[in-house]
Amino acid sequence: MKVLGYVRVSTEEQAREGVSLDAQEAKLRQYCALYELELVAVIRDAGASAKTLDRPGLRRALAALEAGEAEGILVAKLDRLTRSVRDLGDLVDGFFASKFSLLSVADQIDTRTAGGRLVLNILASVSQWEREAIGERTSAALRHKIARGEHVGAPALGARVEAGNLVADQDEAETVARIRSLAAEGKTLRAIASVLDQEGRRTKRGGKWAAETVRKVLARRAA
Repeated sequence: MKVLGYVRVSTEEQAREGVSLDAQEAKLRQYCALYELELVAVIRDAGASAKTLDRPGLRRALAALEAGEAEGILVAKLDRLTRSVRDLGDLVDGFFASKFSLLSVADQIDTRTAGGRLVLNILASVSQWEREAIGERTSAALRHKIARGEHVGAPALGARVEAGNLVADQDEAETVARIRSLAAEGKTLRAIASVLDQEGRRTKRGGKWAAETVRKVLARRAA
């Protein structure tokens, strides 16, 4: 049986152990060797969220199925494909109910059987429930912080959070002032970013400056 491998990581997950693109691909190759499947290609979505099916790699994989390049899709884990019950239902109805197969290494899913399709739907339902439960807990925690008057969200350049309160950061405030001064001189966003890097100033996350980052600082201060 010919299968397409599909691997995905979101931006937040790229540094986590066990979910890197290379680690996922290695699992797919081992699985294919064990079950004598022909892995015709491995398609990647790097930095793509599972909240939507509108991903370049996934679109290519599904199009390849329709083009007859493979008979199924193989993933390291079901949540690499989708975390949404609704999206999973659309995929099953459109592709995996009868035309093509879906196989998952970690979940031991094989939709070539009725039992495999049943397990697939159960796991997807649990995954969706877990995601919604986490969202509810996070929302409740944020409401509690707001009720106590604590700052919520990442502070802008020039400020930091201490004990739930927003306080000024003198070094960052100087960088903000420098940006406004350079802008007042008529320098372009790219030129300002270059000056900041030359002066050894860093962004909020400690990185180098880009024109878009400078624009956001100026827009925030003007708001």
